[in-house]
Amino acid sequence: MNIEQLRGYCLSKSGTEETLPFGPDTLVFKVKGKMFLLVGLDENPISFNVKCDPAKAIELREEYPCVQPGYHMNKKHWNTVVADGSVPSKLLKEWIDDSYELVAGKKKQNG
Repeated sequence: MNIEQLRGYCLSKSGTEETLPFGPDTLVFKVKGKMFLLVGLDENPISFNVKCDPAKAIELREEYPCVQPGYHMNKKHWNTVVADGSVPSKLLKEWIDDSYELVAGKKKQNG
């Protein structure tokens, strides 16, 4: 997944807005005024932060080397995902969906 694919996927979600609150190098996607994904524009491969259920966040970090505790975020609730090709785009989209649903209030969070 590249930056344009990621951007297109995020913007396809209902009520999503795209902002640059941290400067020109970090793109932030929000729903209901709250962040659900942050991505650095200068990284290759891209890496992005997504919100995650705390228990699932730990499971994903243990199972996938490309998933790390959220960089500059609350590490209990956020993961950083490096889109290095080690997991399929379908799985990346599932993680984005989970983050969107947690923030939009469509999914319950444990912890």
